[in-house]
Amino acid sequence: MKLPIWLKPALFGAVAGAIVIAFIGFTQLGWVTGSSAASLATKQADLAVVSALMPYCLQSSVNDPAAAAVITELKAASSYNRRSIIEKSGWATPLGATAPNTALAQACQTELSKV
Repeated sequence: MKLPIWLKPALFGAVAGAIVIAFIGFTQLGWVTGSSAASLATKQADLAVVSALMPYCLQSSVNDPAAAAVITELKAASSYNRRSIIEKSGWATPLGATAPNTALAQACQTELSKV
């Protein structure tokens, strides 16, 4: 069977076009792989949880009888130790959870450091 002479350039053109479209799609049009999309969704969900629980953390700091001591310790601590102070105080442990939420503790210590 003899192939038409135009078939080879047409196939090369189709392959080259597909490569160019894929390159433009991933670099300029915002296409992502499934794992990148899952990672982005996880980060967005974590941010949503932190923003929803931030008032709880701040209110816990107001209601805690030992809040003054914790705030003093927080202000005296270095920036990389502050999150653990909030975690130990229990302010970043949501109701029903057994362990503190580290992202919430980080956001809460940042907000409390401003006060």
